[in-house]
Amino acid sequence: MSDISQLSPRPVWAFFDQICAIPHPSYHESQLAQFIIDWAKGRGLAVRQDNAGNLFIRKPATPGMENRKGVVLQAHLDMVPQKNENTDHDFTRDPIRPYVDGEWVTADGTTLGADNGMGMASCLAVLDADDIEHGPLEVLLTTNEEAGMDGAFGLEAGWLTGDILLNTDSEQEGEVYMGCAGGVDASMHFPLERQAIEGDLARFTIGIKGLKGGHSGVDIHTGRANANKLLARFLSHHLDDVDMSLLAIRGGTLRNAIPREAFADIAVPASQKDALAGAVDRFATLLQDELGRLEEQVTLVMESTDNATDPLTRAVQSRLLAALNAAPNGVVRMSDDVPGVVETSLNLGVINTEEDKITALFLIRSLIDSGRENVQSILQSLASLANVNVEFSGAYPGWKPDPDSEIMHIFRDTYEGIYQRKPDIMVIHAGLECGLFKQPYPNMDMISFGPTIKFPHSPDEKVNIDSVGHYWQQMQAILKAIPIKTA
Repeated sequence: MSDISQLSPRPVWAFFDQICAIPHPSYHESQLAQFIIDWAKGRGLAVRQDNAGNLFIRKPATPGMENRKGVVLQAHLDMVPQKNENTDHDFTRDPIRPYVDGEWVTADGTTLGADNGMGMASCLAVLDADDIEHGPLEVLLTTNEEAGMDGAFGLEAGWLTGDILLNTDSEQEGEVYMGCAGGVDASMHFPLERQAIEGDLARFTIGIKGLKGGHSGVDIHTGRANANKLLARFLSHHLDDVDMSLLAIRGGTLRNAIPREAFADIAVPASQKDALAGAVDRFATLLQDELGRLEEQVTLVMESTDNATDPLTRAVQSRLLAALNAAPNGVVRMSDDVPGVVETSLNLGVINTEEDKITALFLIRSLIDSGRENVQSILQSLASLANVNVEFSGAYPGWKPDPDSEIMHIFRDTYEGIYQRKPDIMVIHAGLECGLFKQPYPNMDMISFGPTIKFPHSPDEKVNIDSVGHYWQQMQAILKAIPIKTA
């Protein structure tokens, strides 16, 4: 147990501390899932697991509230695995190391997993409590939300009986979400051809480091730099200046995280080593001038490499760097219907060199299908010009706002009753699982809320301590206010 287990409200923080101690990045949630299954059985709760790995836990209503509408509390099991370069951490084996930093809880050199560990902890705390009033209650914990929403895609009709779903995956206390963006993954593949080059070559790794990164839905409008795009810009601008030959390129780790680092292995004639160093210095200065106020730690590095592979052919290299440099990234359009909310965006999240190809992974998000389709057509056109293939997969729908939502009005009224101010009713550009839940459960009334979490999907992730208390108080007030089921 760490110090955070003693924070208030203790039921939530104690569960979150246990969650941090069990590795659970995407595709590796089984250990945490088994812990929860064993805990639920020990608590006498009905628990089961579907073919997608989702967990379902049921708790009877407190006496006198059996006639209320059924509520589903929902969170996801996995977390985003991101760490600082100098942090030695294996997310599949090592626990997260949370600690208190003033008004916040953060982690030592890694993502904290407050997204969505805090929501998961609150669901378990409600199941564990004997003093919280509620009607018939179910908890749904889904798998692999961060890397593909596999659990939500696999959710079948008939597993849930509730009328209302409370998604706990939002990241600003005092806001209630009633809609979200849909999305689709795009993979652009560049087949590789290599050639031997005569002469004395010097080989280097050029790297962009020190960027803030962040969540490609929550932070895409902030202007944070994308390391993949910056590296493509440098390489394409200086390709001919120093007779540069590309050996390999890599950057980012997740398609839904703004990449913080990117690296390219290159070869240049030994006589042009100084010219390359000069280009690196000039671009580093340019980045400081352009980004220094927002990206205070951005750096450009040049180090020797032992990568002895043959360079790409000039034709492949030119097409690749031109496409990566030209690829759109960031906000495409702001919403006309929801002021201040991004309508459509995309993120060049990952570039990876494999044996026979280089793959660039994008995540497209949009509140409207036509916005998503427009960006797909842009990438399709770019791929056509570059004479390469692009594939689209994993499309998921947005969650259309319902202004007549009963649970949204309950949230608003209970929040105003506690804090004497109205909450902000929002639509979020990030993807939530609610849109997918609407397919097998079209009549289920849904909202999303949570505590204040800053910089998710990056090692700067932190959760505000006081906001967890407010969120917990609001959760209990909503459960108590759920109306009688009349039909």
